[in-house]
Amino acid sequence: MSSQERTIRTGLHTTVRVDTMLTSALIAEFIAPSDHVWLVSPWITDVQIIDNSHGAYDALFGDVPPQNCRLSDAIARIAHGGAMIHVVTRPDAHNDDFLRRLKKAAEPERIHSVRELNIHEKTLCGHDWMLSGSMNFTIRGMSKNDERVTYTAGIDAAAQARLDLAERWGDAA
Repeated sequence: MSSQERTIRTGLHTTVRVDTMLTSALIAEFIAPSDHVWLVSPWITDVQIIDNSHGAYDALFGDVPPQNCRLSDAIARIAHGGAMIHVVTRPDAHNDDFLRRLKKAAEPERIHSVRELNIHEKTLCGHDWMLSGSMNFTIRGMSKNDERVTYTAGIDAAAQARLDLAERWGDAA
């Protein structure tokens, strides 16, 4: 199967944001979690991913739907669905809040985290999709900085990325 890609340039200059693309990818993971999900980013902020203030996503969340869903909560929900979550980020205090919330919300055996000083790659990857490019998963990366982000749909490209990531940082399997 060949891959299909869509590249967008986000930021204040283009007024294009990555939010809806990221939200769609994570909602798809809620419904059908991948076996392994990789989040690789030097800096990660526990940003709001899903605005549920109008109840548009109530059906996804069950009996007590939140008004907002942060990245850590979204990733934890995917882990609860059965995915093994791999997070690779720098050993920087900026990332501590996200990691602390993720580890509190998810089953510990479903989280594999690596702190790597020299990481510069930015990738979020599931079974058959991948979001990659220049964007850190931070408020600035997602809403202010000029970034190039590519969404790739296709099992082959995602499988190769997961193999490459697992070779570099292990897969805790």
